[in-house]
Amino acid sequence: MNETNNTFLIEDSYYIPFADKTHLSIEKGDGVYVWDENGKQYLDFTSGWGVTCIGHANPIITEALCNQSKKIIQNPNSGATYSPARSRLIQLFHEILPKHLTRIFFANSGAEANDAAIKLARKVTGKKNIISTEMSFHGRTISTVSATGQDVHRNKFNPLMPGYFFVPFNDISAVKEIIDQDVAAVIVEPIQGEGGVNIPSESYLLELSEVCREHGVLFIADEIQTGFFRTGPLFYSISKGAKPDIITMAKGIAGGFPFSAFAVTDEVVNGIQKGDHGGTYNGNPLGCAVSEAVIRYLIDSDIESHVSDLGIDTIKRLNGWKEKYPKAITEVRGQGLLIALELTDDLKSAEIVTRCLDNGLILNLKHGHIIRIFPALTITKQEMQTGLDILEKEIVTCYS
Repeated sequence: MNETNNTFLIEDSYYIPFADKTHLSIEKGDGVYVWDENGKQYLDFTSGWGVTCIGHANPIITEALCNQSKKIIQNPNSGATYSPARSRLIQLFHEILPKHLTRIFFANSGAEANDAAIKLARKVTGKKNIISTEMSFHGRTISTVSATGQDVHRNKFNPLMPGYFFVPFNDISAVKEIIDQDVAAVIVEPIQGEGGVNIPSESYLLELSEVCREHGVLFIADEIQTGFFRTGPLFYSISKGAKPDIITMAKGIAGGFPFSAFAVTDEVVNGIQKGDHGGTYNGNPLGCAVSEAVIRYLIDSDIESHVSDLGIDTIKRLNGWKEKYPKAITEVRGQGLLIALELTDDLKSAEIVTRCLDNGLILNLKHGHIIRIFPALTITKQEMQTGLDILEKEIVTCYS
């Protein structure tokens, strides 16, 4: 039995089958490329679901890991002692966050950050209900599943946590209708990622934050997928003039190391007491060192300009396909390097993804017919074109 078959056998035999896995065993990566155990090269258009923002095996990350791990990985008494690595990252966030977000806390995953934001919103306001949006995704804890506006993620776990209302995304009037019903917070993804890369109107996020403020309701911006230049600007909601009371961050925050954060205003901090939140690994020195290295690299590399320019070029090409292949493509949506290509047929969409994989391109298929394109932010124009060439060829083949 070769090593690849052994990997498949062990995982299929003993790992809990929560996902339909691609029959692919990845051994190593470099930039936007990965290699399976047999040495075949693939171009990764998923970046680990938006996580490996500066590419696989980036020396910036490995150097930070090595240097910090030689000092200390986890503090004695965990977060109850101080950490130079943590303080450096806190100072960096103090410099890059909007000035009204004065305090930050570090956690381990996007779901954990959202869970804490919801919990603290209820504590601080004394209210119990949370408004979320249809087709949203906020995590897989029981609280964040309850906040997720997709039945496929919710119904199998009944009874869910109470106190969640759902309104259509990009609909301010629907929020106004229920915002006075003992609502603690509104939680929204500035662009819905897992829901299909759904982009709101230009004024939606600003109006939503203003409505929340008028009614004494906290506005939680879930920037877990959109944050750290994924859409071009550092944070999409902030770029649209919104003023969240709580902002949650993960994925690109540490380039692949499990890490997250949430930042809050002074008003929120004033309602928090010691013991209201915590966690064994939260703000561990190793994660803080990696996060600081990744964020500084993104800023120093002017990744914002690169993502904005390449995103415009990519979406322009995809829109050209829409005109050229109307029987195949219904819509192109995107901002920066968070892009959706919506196709007309589920079976053909699955076939396209499979054929692309055979030809060395890894894609993410959502809702049966939406290809989500979100590679490493460091992808070059030529690497993007290489992947798009493969994708276009398979679209033509499957729809011919």
